[in-house]
Amino acid sequence: MAKPVIGLTPLYDTEQERLWMRPNYLRAVEEAGGVPLVLPLTGGEEDIAALAGLCDGFLFTGGPDAHPSLFGEETLRFCGAIDLRRDRFEILLLNRAVKLDKPVLGICRGIQLMNVALGGSLYQDIPAQVQGLPVAHNQKPPYDVGVHGIVIEKESPLCAILHKTEMMVNSMHHQAVKDLAPPLRCAARSADGLAECVWMPEKRFFLGVQWHPEYLSGPESGDLFRAFLRAAGG
Repeated sequence: MAKPVIGLTPLYDTEQERLWMRPNYLRAVEEAGGVPLVLPLTGGEEDIAALAGLCDGFLFTGGPDAHPSLFGEETLRFCGAIDLRRDRFEILLLNRAVKLDKPVLGICRGIQLMNVALGGSLYQDIPAQVQGLPVAHNQKPPYDVGVHGIVIEKESPLCAILHKTEMMVNSMHHQAVKDLAPPLRCAARSADGLAECVWMPEKRFFLGVQWHPEYLSGPESGDLFRAFLRAAGG
């Protein structure tokens, strides 16, 4: 049986104009039984359609902030680096994947992009815009340890995968889901109420997580990637 091919959205170095990829993403896909394929950054709809047909699933990786114009806001001073070219590519690719019901896993920026692409919005900066319990959303190394807890909805696919309703996660972000896109449901939250996992009903696998399972140690990370690859292989 052929291994599922997983398309990974690339990271883009704007200064040197080159695409690159963190090896942890590649390793996580390989260890879960898939073949990782780093995608080109293209805006052509025909090319994106071809990529969608080539890959069995898609991993939307971490990276810079989504452009606030995509959710109808002005860019605030505490918004970080943005890459509108990548935003546009990923939105086209995500919509194509949804249409074809290809399995999708979003990580960090990935969950945020999923929400924006489907009609939701983001907090441009958590410290400036979110009031509530102090939660360590932007940890320092090492990144393989959890720094805050999340509560998982019992009826969610995340709970079905991990068989638990609480866990510790790592956290490396200053933006987060604000208004949830209409097609999405929240599967987990942190103590300050922020969405840590979202999913879309009636899809084979459509899950976004705010933490970085490709870094986080523990059995939960492997369980998540294996569930993703099983869906892609089906």
